[in-house]
Amino acid sequence: MPHRTAAPAPAPQTPAHSSTRPLHWLTTACATAAVIAGAGLLQPEATAVGPATPEPAPETATAPQAAGPQATAPDPAAATWPLDCKGAPATVTATARGDLDGDRRPETVAAVRCDAGSGTPPHALYVLAQDTADGARPRVVATLLDTARRQTATDLTIRDGTITAQLLGYSSPEVPRYSPDVKQLAKWRWTGGKFRQELTQQPAGSV
Repeated sequence: MPHRTAAPAPAPQTPAHSSTRPLHWLTTACATAAVIAGAGLLQPEATAVGPATPEPAPETATAPQAAGPQATAPDPAAATWPLDCKGAPATVTATARGDLDGDRRPETVAAVRCDAGSGTPPHALYVLAQDTADGARPRVVATLLDTARRQTATDLTIRDGTITAQLLGYSSPEVPRYSPDVKQLAKWRWTGGKFRQELTQQPAGSV
């Protein structure tokens, strides 16, 4: 099944700490959105993709993996990412592994960004599935976060089928890229043939 780009989540609002009503900011707000459609999207196909471009990165906390010949999670070093880095290499900064769709085959979620050499390039979050054909490479089956969101992902984990990450962003173009002033807790879970995203605003002082 071909890869589909996730529908973007609602853009973060200007944080209330810039207004005169701090109590409003401390009220947790949750937003839910379907970010990938198509039943069975995570099921493997016998389709290989090109050679690896990113560098492997240390893993984060993962869910227990199923036993058996299909228990190996996709290797991000063997994947090709749908990321335009304008000639710069793509770098995997974090990964998490776990069974997301209940088929006892673990998937890999990778935080990937362009290695620009300076600044803080935004992250993309991709889900990898492993095809069962001999010699097949992992393929990107979902985009949870696109670089167009201009956010940085940290603390990437998978537990009990739920993907969790902290997303750091900016309330306006005037905010320096080295000092994000918006923080969200993002969760994704495979439900009804799609990933559903939940965003919770975090206190601005914790960024």
